[in-house]
Amino acid sequence: MNMEATPATQKAAVYRAVNDVRIEEVPVPQIGPGEVLMKIHTCGICGTDLKKIHTGSHSAPRVFGHEMSGTVIAVGEGVTNFKPGDRVMSFHHIPCGTCYYCRKQTFAQCETYKKVGATAGFGEPSGGGFAEYIRVMDWIVEKGLVHIPNDIPFEQAAWIEPVNTCYKAIELLDLKDDETVLVIGQGPIGILLAALAKRKTPQVLTSDLYAERHAVAKTYGLDHPLDANSDVIAECKRVTEGRGADVALLAVGANSLITQAMNAIRPGGRVCLFAQTQHGEAPFDPAAVCMDEKTLMGSYSSSVAIQDEAIDLVFNGYRDGTFDLTKLISHRFTLEDAVKGIDLASHPVADSMKIVIQP
Repeated sequence: MNMEATPATQKAAVYRAVNDVRIEEVPVPQIGPGEVLMKIHTCGICGTDLKKIHTGSHSAPRVFGHEMSGTVIAVGEGVTNFKPGDRVMSFHHIPCGTCYYCRKQTFAQCETYKKVGATAGFGEPSGGGFAEYIRVMDWIVEKGLVHIPNDIPFEQAAWIEPVNTCYKAIELLDLKDDETVLVIGQGPIGILLAALAKRKTPQVLTSDLYAERHAVAKTYGLDHPLDANSDVIAECKRVTEGRGADVALLAVGANSLITQAMNAIRPGGRVCLFAQTQHGEAPFDPAAVCMDEKTLMGSYSSSVAIQDEAIDLVFNGYRDGTFDLTKLISHRFTLEDAVKGIDLASHPVADSMKIVIQP
């Protein structure tokens, strides 16, 4: 194993119980053949991390965080594509590529994909980006560890995984250039979805409660803001000769908004649920699906089928200034203050967008 000097222990934001995350000293994970030790530079706080922390859906202890970029510190035996000092971004899920679900390109349902291949080495593997160092396992190193060019900031590269998840949804919707799209919610993910939709069709409406978020969205070319307290459905119909939007994307985890999304689209339109990751029951009119032929669909997690395209979007979009995602970062917290960052992300305010932890 090629190993630079690393400490025996590291700081990590450790999930201990529901709503209980503590900054602790934990061992630096050991790597094996085919694996990589990565030092974290930037890790975004994702809504799925927050849901796990607040619902107790996962056992404790463990270290969350999966939107991560950093530097290779050590490589295991047999690793030839990476060396210490390389700047990298790591996925935490990569599918097997051969099972039934992979053959159908429903990668998020692959059993290998459901295994997490990156860990801070404390508790069950859960990404580990809320720590100083992570162990990247062999199947991730093979297909899910990405070289970051020297001209791309770590903060931009940390967006590769969330951009992939959003781009996957846009590709599933198969947008046409004459279609009208409504994106409900203009947090960081909602802005990503809307900006990617705008690359397919010029008519993209965005709904949010906060004028501050619409101002950020405008810098990404999103120029049809709707106050979420206004009659969003009426505006969708006004701009489409009374039909309604062709597509509604729900980037907010509020099930009550499914009804709004369904009512905002035309007969034969599509609603895509992007943030509904909690099990339960939700209201919608089944006759709208049957008689009005409206499609209610979902998109979850990333897709290796579009990995290269998503990476190109992040790298080249930064280079040409059309997709500089560092502008979406509103708050940066050290690892020592990670609990404060998680609390802010859990209780967003008008001027909070993407919140990152930078050990």
